[in-house]
Amino acid sequence: MRHFLFVITLLFLSSAVYAQLGVKYDPTIQSTGNMQYWRPKGDLFVGDCMPYFRNGKYSFYWLLDSAHHASLKGLGGHQWALSTTTDLKTWKQEPVVLGIDEEWEKSICTGSIAYHKNTYYAFYATRLIDKDGKVNEQLSYATSKDGIHFDKQKPNPFYTSATGYSKRDFRDPKVFIDEKTGEFHLFVSSWQENSTLKHAGGALVHLVSKDLKKWDLKEPVLTGQSAVPECPDYFLWKGWYYLVYGHDGDTYYVKSKSPYGPWEEPKFQAFNESWSNVLKTASFKNDRRIAASWVPSRRDNKDNNSEMFGGNALFREVIQRPDGTLETKFPEEMIPAHGAPMNIAFVKDSFSKTEGENTLLINAPNGIGAAHIKNVPLNARVTLEVEPLGPNTEYGFYLRSDEHADKGYKTTFSAVNQTVWLGNTDIKAVQGLDKAIKIDLIMTDGIIDMSIDGKRCIVNRTLEQKGNVLWFYAKHGAVKFKSIKVSPLLEQTR
Repeated sequence: MRHFLFVITLLFLSSAVYAQLGVKYDPTIQSTGNMQYWRPKGDLFVGDCMPYFRNGKYSFYWLLDSAHHASLKGLGGHQWALSTTTDLKTWKQEPVVLGIDEEWEKSICTGSIAYHKNTYYAFYATRLIDKDGKVNEQLSYATSKDGIHFDKQKPNPFYTSATGYSKRDFRDPKVFIDEKTGEFHLFVSSWQENSTLKHAGGALVHLVSKDLKKWDLKEPVLTGQSAVPECPDYFLWKGWYYLVYGHDGDTYYVKSKSPYGPWEEPKFQAFNESWSNVLKTASFKNDRRIAASWVPSRRDNKDNNSEMFGGNALFREVIQRPDGTLETKFPEEMIPAHGAPMNIAFVKDSFSKTEGENTLLINAPNGIGAAHIKNVPLNARVTLEVEPLGPNTEYGFYLRSDEHADKGYKTTFSAVNQTVWLGNTDIKAVQGLDKAIKIDLIMTDGIIDMSIDGKRCIVNRTLEQKGNVLWFYAKHGAVKFKSIKVSPLLEQTR
């Protein structure tokens, strides 16, 4: 009996220790509805995203964050969670699929998924403290038969360092498998220790193996970056190879007709939205591509404060131009549910007039003309067409504002500068702003998100301004705002 009680006590203590290693996450209480702008219940957040698609199922792997990267003495304490869908509308929430099982695992970092010969492979970096007390990042992998229940493989980690590269920065492996040769390829985020330019050592290490035991170090696929090129993504789509990587939170890509370059810079960086972090993509039905990222939190919930790790999920549909340049728009299935459009009554100045139903003309060649709508819901979808009638300096809106446009989030379109501002963030090289464009704008809780002509998107974390006035304005020119609809968002059910 004493032996039995001793064993039970050990099991209890063991399970208690295990429970403390990783953050608790209950998938049964999470929403199974629309995942656009979603974050898990409790004091939990969405971190780096790793989408994957196979057999009609879009698997949204993401880092579970509990303290804005502060867990386990600032090393993250992250684990992999999983949400799946077949239609982008309804989702299934799974338990943690890759957790912290050992005391030395300080974070299960970002990685990627591949499928080969009836097995799913999850490659990731493990952040740990070595025997000298230094933080290192080393490579690990796990296998699964269903993409949900993974078993970590040994040796763990299986790859500790690459000659000539940083041990502290050695993470975020992107895996792909050459089905012809059976070779596993990894692109790993790191820093060259002896780069020609000391400030430009950021690189993507290229490792190759046939047996997952012996790894050959190839020439890096990307070099010369001023920061570690984090969380790489890599895919072939309609004849173009794309290499995607992060730089201080922003996302960039290059393209090529060959697997490893030479890389071409695109005409504009549609993935580069400052408040859309660590964007990665996965294929979807009918040769579509759906990108996933996260909207960071703001420190102390103040509009002008810096970002913090972890926030809300964000999704984009990726569109390919004939020259390989990529664009983004809202996935139609993930636009939040909304009610009927409200009746619109404009309050106009002397430079503004209405033309038919829900159409406003502002003609202010010598200054600024403006008009506004009152009683706009805090959470709403706004759609309209904007038609510049000749040159102008700028045009746009004030969102969540007051009757004097003294507060709110100024949203500006400048055809001359090819720039769009949404509050205190902007996107550049936005083409076509001198022509008629369609705007789709979502205001939901602490996020404002906008799609511009179904080609470019911009999002911002907007927490403090909560006014109910929507302003329209034009400066030094004539602009027509047409087919304006303002629809309140509906509360989402499970």
